[in-house]
Amino acid sequence: MSSAVDELIDGWQAAWSGHDGDAFRELCAPGIGYEDPLTGRLLSGVDELAAHAERLWAGFPDARLEKTGERLSGGAFVAAPCKLLGTHRAPLEGLPASGRFLVVHCVFYCELRGDRLLRVRGFFDVYDAAVQLGVLPGRGTLGEKALMMLRGFGLRSGRGGG
Repeated sequence: MSSAVDELIDGWQAAWSGHDGDAFRELCAPGIGYEDPLTGRLLSGVDELAAHAERLWAGFPDARLEKTGERLSGGAFVAAPCKLLGTHRAPLEGLPASGRFLVVHCVFYCELRGDRLLRVRGFFDVYDAAVQLGVLPGRGTLGEKALMMLRGFGLRSGRGGG
C-alpha cells in the first residue's frame, strides 16, 4: 500500500477522532458519498458527513477511531479495519445517556478519486453496539431468545404445518 493511501486513511481516522467536521474537507472529493448502518441513506457531500459525525460526537464526546489491522488496497479501493471507542455521555437520537463505554469494530470500504475519498461505506455490528449500551439483550441469552420469539423467529407449533 502506498504511503499516500495510508496518510489519507490516517487522516480519516484523525478527522473522526478530532471532532472537527471541517477536517473531512481536505480528505474527501466533492460530492463524497458516505453510508453506514446508522445513516439510513447515502449521505452526499462533506456537510452531510460532518453533520452525521457531529451527532456521534454529541452523544460520545470522547469518541475516537483507531486502526486495528492492515489496510488492504488495490487500484482505487481500500479497506480499513478499525474500532470506534467512546463513552455514551449524552442523549443520542432519543436514546438517553447510558454512561457505558463502547468498543465497536468496523471496516471502512473506500473508493478513491486521486488522493481523496469519493465513496465510503462503514460496516459494523449495530446489534453488538446496542448490547454494549444496554438497549438489547446479549447474544445467546434468554432475553435475546424472547426478543426473537416476539419478532416471529423460532415459533413452531410442532404439528407439522403451522
